[in-house]
Amino acid sequence: MQPALTVAAAQHDMRTAYLGGAPGLFVSGTVWTIAGFVCLLKSPQAAVWALYAGGVLIHPLSSLLTRLLGRSGKHAAGNPFGMLAFATTIWMILMLALAYGIALWRIELFFPAMLFVIGGRYLTFATLFGTKLFWICGAALALAGYGLAALHAPPAVGAFTGGAIEIVFGIVVLATQRGTAHATAASA
Repeated sequence: MQPALTVAAAQHDMRTAYLGGAPGLFVSGTVWTIAGFVCLLKSPQAAVWALYAGGVLIHPLSSLLTRLLGRSGKHAAGNPFGMLAFATTIWMILMLALAYGIALWRIELFFPAMLFVIGGRYLTFATLFGTKLFWICGAALALAGYGLAALHAPPAVGAFTGGAIEIVFGIVVLATQRGTAHATAASA
């Protein structure tokens, strides 16, 4: 039987395996951006399905990108945060039904609702990865959702906003992870 990981060790394992979550942010941000273009070129209803279909691909594409960037994309067996990540995925999937219902009622509120859902999920990433930056990311997404709803922004604006926020945070997380890796290598 393997010894239980400490919280700090489990978080370090998650950061190392998944490059701090940066690849997931990039892929998710790209999916939001594609949904924005679908909204402009086709319709807001088609953009809903583009976000959902692209969402199904986020994990496999993020895993591939993580491996291409030199990390395993797999946490250690027995890491309790693996189960937390899974649980938040199930919660997010359940919230998709709620966001879809909102889209049927008022399509312009779909992307703000999704910003709240995704923002809420990123709040748990602060615990998963041990990085307070995800509190800021989650808050930025939720505040954007609130602002867009309050302003009655067009659906494409919501999609592009989600994409921009996630891609910017992906860059910041990647820079942080690269800086941490270099600092660790230099002190060794």
